[in-house]
Amino acid sequence: MDIHRQLEKTIAKFHGREDAILYAACFDANAGVFEVLTTKDDAIISDELNHASIIDGIRLSKARRALYKHLDLGDLEGKLKETQDCRRRMIVTDGVFSMDGDVAPLKEIISLADRYNAIVFMDECHSTGFLGATGRGTEEMLGISPRVEIINSTLGKALGGAMGGYTTGPREVIELLRQRSRPYLFSNSLAPSIVGSSLKVFEMLMSDSSFTKNLQKNVSHFRNEMIKAGFKVLGNPKHPICPVLLEDAKLASQFADEMLKEGIYVIGFSYPVVPKGKARIRVQISASHSLDQINTCINAFKTIGRQLRVIN
Repeated sequence: MDIHRQLEKTIAKFHGREDAILYAACFDANAGVFEVLTTKDDAIISDELNHASIIDGIRLSKARRALYKHLDLGDLEGKLKETQDCRRRMIVTDGVFSMDGDVAPLKEIISLADRYNAIVFMDECHSTGFLGATGRGTEEMLGISPRVEIINSTLGKALGGAMGGYTTGPREVIELLRQRSRPYLFSNSLAPSIVGSSLKVFEMLMSDSSFTKNLQKNVSHFRNEMIKAGFKVLGNPKHPICPVLLEDAKLASQFADEMLKEGIYVIGFSYPVVPKGKARIRVQISASHSLDQINTCINAFKTIGRQLRVIN
């Protein structure tokens, strides 16, 4: 079997779907799906904090567009009611939101989709491979059997850390994307070396749960100790994206610079990447971090936090 096709079948099996299609990046996957699957008679209803690649992908569609307030189910239902005259509605959400580490209320979104005869699209770039007991993402963490119609995700984070993205879902949808998705048709495929390494990562994930267990231990330790020290850590308590809220943009940049002097690389994010007044340091915890490394990071946060008068 062609190695690329082997990876597509492995991805579909991992997610409990019928088929999958590979892209050079998940940005391409998000750019290639909405234009193909919707028309001017449809509506796309999207969380206002969805990833930039989703926003750009939706712009390529001729469908009617509506934004609902972040994680606001009441506003989402309102948008579903407003678009009942459309042929088809697609609810679009990140499984986990990259800047905040918060998780979409997927059970409730699915319930609304069922009630209003809508389909659900979910981007799992910040959950595939490490969220849930076996790394199968938001559905698994929330105890939901595979129900979301279309999932896009990446090979460039937990699944190898290099490049590549994919769409997985019903066989008919994937076949339509093979025929019409422009980023798939008019771009090179992934290098065989990337495909081979990604296959090995899936093999490891599907046979050994120690990676996700160790990650959860590291995440819990970091979050608990940072909160005890007086920092405000955003996001879901189980997620390895740990945004440390500082609010002031200059302070976030200075804090990151001081951390680098201590040998610790963290990134300060401010407007326009995040809203004004919501600047933060985004820490990403790995399963490969040792307890000593995490404690070194925590202690550096405490020292610099006191120097910059963030904590007492």
